[in-house]
Amino acid sequence: MHVLVSYDIVDNRNRARVMKLLKNYGQRVQLSCYECDLDESRYLQMKKGVEQFIDKRVDSVRYYRLCKGCLRNVMICGWGEILEDEGFDII
Repeated sequence: MHVLVSYDIVDNRNRARVMKLLKNYGQRVQLSCYECDLDESRYLQMKKGVEQFIDKRVDSVRYYRLCKGCLRNVMICGWGEILEDEGFDII
């Protein structure tokens, strides 16, 4: 499954830990946004790892699961690179 992970983490140390962890699961596409192609097991492992570093009272992490149909509608405007050949348009 393709997952877009975005986060807003207050503590610099915890943010750095999450960034380091997410590098093992996907590609950083913006400052606080990663695109990951994972199976269910790796997704749950990633989610558990991220959530051990956040404070749920002040931090926010969002996981967007994208189906193949949704991926075909992804468009990049401005700088960026296509991470998969199919399904991306650059305007």
